[in-house]
Amino acid sequence: MTKTIQTEKLASTLPGLLMLPLFLVGAAAFGRAGILSLQAEPGVVGFGFLFLGFFCLFCLSGLFVVNPNEARVVQLFGDYVGTVKEDGLRWANPFYTKRSVMLRVRNFESAKLKVNDHDGNPIEIGAVVVWKVVDTAEACFEVDNYEHYVNVQTEAAIRTLASHYPYDAHIEGDFSLRGSADEVAARLKTEIQERLEKAGVRVIEARLSHLAYAPEIASAMLRRQQAGAIIAARQRIVEGAVGMVEQALDLLQRSDKVKLDEERKAAMVSNLLVVLCADREAQPVVNTGSIY
Repeated sequence: MTKTIQTEKLASTLPGLLMLPLFLVGAAAFGRAGILSLQAEPGVVGFGFLFLGFFCLFCLSGLFVVNPNEARVVQLFGDYVGTVKEDGLRWANPFYTKRSVMLRVRNFESAKLKVNDHDGNPIEIGAVVVWKVVDTAEACFEVDNYEHYVNVQTEAAIRTLASHYPYDAHIEGDFSLRGSADEVAARLKTEIQERLEKAGVRVIEARLSHLAYAPEIASAMLRRQQAGAIIAARQRIVEGAVGMVEQALDLLQRSDKVKLDEERKAAMVSNLLVVLCADREAQPVVNTGSIY
């Protein structure tokens, strides 16, 4: 037989400020009547009034306080009765057991986990998760400790996320942990929410708080990143230099001031590319003879 999931329902309670004076007055009245009856003529009536006085005092134990953004899960001999969310002093059956559940928004910052990314590189990763309880019955009865459950499942989701993305994208347009922050955050939120659904918890936000290569490969990966940056910069420089050379040749051709054959054009292109792409300043050579 399949066990049904316990879902939240509201429990009916009475205002505590109304019940408090009622029970106090009742306890005082019945207690006084019982004492007077026993003093005048001991009998069952006097003990009955005393019992009613003690019963009124016992009913005072049914008073409890519900703070803002707090709920009380109410049970009667193990059976779930409902959840009380009204703020203030409330009264319910004194035999009810009441468990406090916070409804405030909370933060959980995971430890720095050492995992392997999609490419198998060891990395360190951590995340911050903003969450709150939305179903008190599931939080109390479907999992052992919902706070510990959030912590464990969040770290499991982070490990799963890291295995689906590389640290850096090797092809432009691909997703990566470092370069696709919004997409990774959305995926992480979905991963965590799916795991915490049965615990009555809603994930408000989830983002990476720490991302780095593991120390044993950090220096090698740094050199790799530097090499990639140098290559990208060189490509940009070459593209710009070629554009400038094309523009210079086009201007010379349109001005008709200098006529260059194909060989001289090739020499000019070579010289311009050397000047524009060189790491150091070019050393000019003065030509005192004819251009040819």
